[in-house]
Amino acid sequence: MSEAAQPDAVSRHAREAAAPGEAAQVDATQGVDATQGDAVRAGSAQDEAVRVLYVDDDPGLGRLVQRQLGRLGYVVETATSGTDGLARLAKGGIHVVALDHYMPGQDGLETLAAIRALPDPPPVVYVTGTQESRIAVAALKAGATDYVVKEIQGDFIELLRSAIAAALDAVKMRKAHEAAEAEIRAARDRFEALAAERALLLREMNHRVGNSLQIIVSLLHVQAGATENVEVQEALNAARGRVAAVAQVHRRLYTSDQVTTVAADQYLSSLLDDLQVSAKHAEFGVTLSIEADPIEIDPDRAVAIGVIVTELVINASKYAYPGGSGPVRVELRCTEDQILLAVEDDGAGISPDIAAQSNGLGNRIVRAMSNKLGADLAFEPRTRGARVSLRFTRAQPAVGSF
Repeated sequence: MSEAAQPDAVSRHAREAAAPGEAAQVDATQGVDATQGDAVRAGSAQDEAVRVLYVDDDPGLGRLVQRQLGRLGYVVETATSGTDGLARLAKGGIHVVALDHYMPGQDGLETLAAIRALPDPPPVVYVTGTQESRIAVAALKAGATDYVVKEIQGDFIELLRSAIAAALDAVKMRKAHEAAEAEIRAARDRFEALAAERALLLREMNHRVGNSLQIIVSLLHVQAGATENVEVQEALNAARGRVAAVAQVHRRLYTSDQVTTVAADQYLSSLLDDLQVSAKHAEFGVTLSIEADPIEIDPDRAVAIGVIVTELVINASKYAYPGGSGPVRVELRCTEDQILLAVEDDGAGISPDIAAQSNGLGNRIVRAMSNKLGADLAFEPRTRGARVSLRFTRAQPAVGSF
């Protein structure tokens, strides 16, 4: 049954294309015609020629499409029903489908739905002889790439060719987009795998470095206990505290999910716990406390902060409360762009001018670490006790690593 609204002019051209002298013949038993004439020669000369399946219950129109598109280099096969068209698609090798709307049995929309259900379906150009927009809208909603109206005065073949070319371009763009997305996903997977491997290696490295530093801490402790010279003991214990501050950073790195940053507040809290134990063993009468904002910082600057706090706490333990006891407080505060680190006590105190001019080892270490942080070091005047503060930018300064 031919399409009800199909114009007589199109049918006349189709009958002329189906004249007895034509090389193309309809295989009525199969419902599928192979490309003949110029299209066959184009297909044999170019293995990658575009293969079009034209599905229409008008065999004459099918041969017209086959002949005209064949001259343009397309390899065209025809089917006279939706069922025959689906059978041909099942064999593969079709790049684009031109599908008529009005067909007996399974109409165009039903056939379109079946095509769209196929794995990796080819694009479909919907062909209709009616001007009713509802049919075009229904076809586009059902998944058609484009639609063409068979008109009396219109150039149907040229419109069909243009729609087929546009559909193929859309497929190429879609596949290129999918390939790009697949490459991005593969690259992301590779990056994530490398990042996970790097994190594992860094964690193992920090574990080994932390263990090695802990051995050094233990050796310094043993050596300090083996001598009766008080100055040597103090020097060894001070060195032990400095190494312990570095070891604490590596311990935090290999026990944390983060291997690139250190929670400075938690790090200083653990460091002060260790220093409190050392103070009790050394019979220093100080009580250590900390008030800290949660701050994530890079490991190198965490080491510098830990060494500074260790030096200042040890100094306060020795000199803030001669023959007595008292508190030593550590403060870590953060604003949008600055970090404040301070250590203070309520003890004997010291003149800021004298403290600034001191050239002892501890003072030199504090100044060196402050320079590494790009910090402003200040010995603040107080009516009671001493306070040392550092202010530095939250972002890492453009200086070498520690």
